[in-house]
Amino acid sequence: MGEQGDGIARVERGYVIIVPETAQGDRVRVKITDVRENVAFAEVIKREDT
Repeated sequence: MGEQGDGIARVERGYVIIVPETAQGDRVRVKITDVRENVAFAEVIKREDT
């Protein structure tokens, strides 16, 4: 969780994806909306059942 309550995912080589409106343990499909050198931002397009 980020300081502002956003979910944070780490993928290959520690690259970070910030996903608002998610919490630890959520399983979601996301759409990347903005890519920067060492961080990307995404939005939830589907929540997976656990």
